[in-house]
Amino acid sequence: MRIGGLLKFSLIDYPGKVAAVVFTQGCNYRCPFCHNPALVLPELFTDPLVEEDVLAFLEKRKDQLQGVVVTGGEPSIHNDLSEFLHKIKTMGYLVKMDTNGSRPDVLQNILDAKLVDFVAMDIKSSLESYCKATGVSPDLDVIKSSIRIIKDSGVEHEFRTTALKSIVSEEDMAAIKELIGPGQNYVVKRGNIKDKILDYNFFADRPDYTDEEWLRVRTMYDSQ
Repeated sequence: MRIGGLLKFSLIDYPGKVAAVVFTQGCNYRCPFCHNPALVLPELFTDPLVEEDVLAFLEKRKDQLQGVVVTGGEPSIHNDLSEFLHKIKTMGYLVKMDTNGSRPDVLQNILDAKLVDFVAMDIKSSLESYCKATGVSPDLDVIKSSIRIIKDSGVEHEFRTTALKSIVSEEDMAAIKELIGPGQNYVVKRGNIKDKILDYNFFADRPDYTDEEWLRVRTMYDSQ
């Protein structure tokens, strides 16, 4: 497993749990608003952490932590993901995985093997705006498939969107809500444009949500 970072303690990344966060290196999307470009762009990669060292830390802290979040980058692009998750599960941890939903086959295998206890899927925008939101040309059928797999899994889950007005309009959010269906846990996060995002120039001179607009958007679409 190529591990690009380790957050040793978090109260916000696994809802209701004290967790460590493992950041995998590499991603198959190029979302311009991505706030972890050093985990996405190969030219920015640092030497990966030694997997055995990360696992040793988790073993040492298993009486203090409740869960482990595996995020990225995009975890599902790694061929040894299942093996890595199995090692964490055997320590007795609850495992949450964050994913962009681009590998439904991997997602299904992980769920079938009961290697995760919580799945959070980022839905980048409406299907019509996915190319703009991801910077690539994804197969939209796999996005729909991953949503269906997660909904049918019986595993605790949430769908979430990082909303910047130039990428995710109110109409896009309405389409996302329709895509995931009623009764789903849907989290809308306000995007934050900073110099360290993947493509700062993409947002130059593009308007974003005002505070008043954002309050309305969150009230209408966020289920929390």
